[in-house]
Formats: sequence, C-alpha cells, structure tokens
Amino acid sequence: MRGNWRDCQDVASFYFTRFPDNATETDLWHHFKKMGNLQEIFISKKRNKNGKKYGFARFRGVNDVYLLEKKLDNTMFGGAALKNAKDSKDGVDKEITSLQAEIENAKVETEAAVRQLNGAESEVKALRSMTQRMILTQKEMEEVVLKRCWLARYWGLAAKYGICADVAVSKYELWSSLAPLPFEVVVSAGQKAKGDDATEKRSKLVPDLNDLTGEGNIESMLSVEMGLKELASLKVFFKYLKVEDAIVRALAQQRRPNSARQLVSDIKSPGDPKFMEAFELSPEESEDVLFKEAWLTYFWRRAKAHGIEEDIAKERLRFWIGRSGHSPTSHDAVDAEQGLSELRKLGIEHRLWEASRKEVDQDFTIARKLLT
Repeated sequence: MRGNWRDCQDVASFYFTRFPDNATETDLWHHFKKMGNLQEIFISKKRNKNGKKYGFARFRGVNDVYLLEKKLDNTMFGGAALKNAKDSKDGVDKEITSLQAEIENAKVETEAAVRQLNGAESEVKALRSMTQRMILTQKEMEEVVLKRCWLARYWGLAAKYGICADVAVSKYELWSSLAPLPFEVVVSAGQKAKGDDATEKRSKLVPDLNDLTGEGNIESMLSVEMGLKELASLKVFFKYLKVEDAIVRALAQQRRPNSARQLVSDIKSPGDPKFMEAFELSPEESEDVLFKEAWLTYFWRRAKAHGIEEDIAKERLRFWIGRSGHSPTSHDAVDAEQGLSELRKLGIEHRLWEASRKEVDQDFTIARKLLT
C-alpha cells in the first residue's frame, strides 16, 4: 500500500509572506515552480500577526532544505521581496499554533451557538405548547358563545322587568354586545344537537373564531363562568328569589297576575307538580321554554359524546329531542326548570370543561413526545 507523498523525507514545506494582496495561487505557482519541483501552493484567507497575507509552498525532491530556503528567501515577486522560511523554523510554528488556536476558538463558538439555538428552540416549543393550551377548542368556544347568550338573554329580561335594576342594564349591554342574538343562537345549537353524533361533530356553531375579537382563549371561558356565578348569586324580592326565578315569575305575571306565585312555587316544589291541568303559556313564556329546552338538548348531547353520566345522558337526550313539534305548556315549563336543576346538580357543564381540557392535555403530551 502506497503512503501519502507528503510524508516522504524529500518533501519540504515553506512559509512565505510579503506578496501583493492581489496575487493569486496561480501567480505564485508560476513563480515558485522555477525554484524546484513544486507540488502544492496555498494562500491563507487570513493574515498573520503583522497583518500580512501568507501562504505555504510544498516542494518534492528536496535534498538540501537549507539551500532551497536561501534560494527562495527574498526572491522578487510583484516588485517586492518575498519572505520565505522553512515551516518548522523562524517562528512559523507560532503561526501554525495561532491558526490552530483560531480553529479551536471557532469550534467552541460554533458549539456555543448550537447550544444557544437548541435552547431557543426548546423555549419556542414550550411557549407554543403553552399558547396552544390557552386556546379553546371549537366545542369549548361554542360553550362560551352559548353561555354569553344565556347571560345576554336573562340580563335583558331582568332589565325589561325591572329586576336588579341597578345593575341589569349595564350587564345586558355588556353581554349583548358579545351575543346580540341569544335566542336564535341557542335554539340553532339545540337543533343541531338533535342530529346523530357524526352530525354533531361536523356542525360549527362558530365558523371562524378569528372573526370574533378577543375570543378563543381560556380568559373568555373564565369571564362567562364568573358572569354565570354572579347571575346565580344575586337575590331579589327580599332575597327570596334568584334573578332567573324572578324572571319566570315576571313572565307569568304578564299572562295571569294571580298565577305567578303558584307557578314559581310549583316549579320549585319537590315531587311532581304536574297534577295540575296544563295551560297554555304566553309567547314570552313559550320562548323561554324553547330556549331552555335547546340548552338542555345541546349539553346532554355533549355529555353523551364525552361519556359523562352515560346512561342518564342517553335517556335525557332522547327526552329533550322528543319535546319538539308542539307549543310549550305549563308542564313543559316545569320540565325545563327541573331539567336545568338536574343539569346543575350533576355538574354537567363543569365536567364537560374538565373532560375537554383533559383531551387537550393528552393531545399536547403526544405532540411533545413526537417533537422530542
């Protein structure tokens, strides 16, 4: 096996400097080949400690290194005397050592830059993951929209009938600005929820979250939850009735003033209040019942899809789907109120939020593993 010719004993390398900056390797090749059996020529892209360009010439068949060095030194090239030296003498080792140090420093700087880049990428991934977890899913955003509709509707009715008059108007203005058509939106959601699971998954109550300013994040959900808690905590009529119950009473008073107290009492009393003969409701009462039936249909559909209270959810969904197609009566109003009471008692809405967030966390855990 033949070795590298550069390792032969008759090969000598010479360091040279003090040549014009515009000189090329080809120019110097033609110059040095006159001095002997030139094999290689190299010009460094850097400069030496004196700020001069420098290079190396490698000759073969050198019998007397000292003699060739003398021959090369101070030869004229481009109007200047070249300074040559054997690469192991006259400080050339220092130049080589300096070059090696520069290479090592460059390696260290490169490694540091790579580490910094990897760290930045990790921070970006973590920030992206955190940001994504703050964004609501389509179904979560639907809930936000529906709950805004609930708040807009009942604060609007409270303002209309003088219930909590000191705050009702401002609350209505706030929530109606976010949900200008509360009845239509909730009833539409209830209609869509009457379809099968595939239809429910394909439906989009909110087609494009980018069109809704400030929406699509956890802050949106927290704001509606606080709004619902505030609505539920306020009491009227000597702190006897909640706002929503007071609205039911006010609606009944518009129809039959003498029946208002009896209707509210029947709705809230234990046992089955439907021993009474059913009677027709006013248009405002009917609209309220339809609104609540749509609400119950939507949330029991979601509960069934997430496997929450599975047996009850299946039965309740079938029940509320079957209530469409006729004008609501007083019995339907009682069923709607009892249905809402059951929904809240079982904590369905809160459990849906927990189930949805758990799915989001699982999805991002899987995505993070794929990225690492």
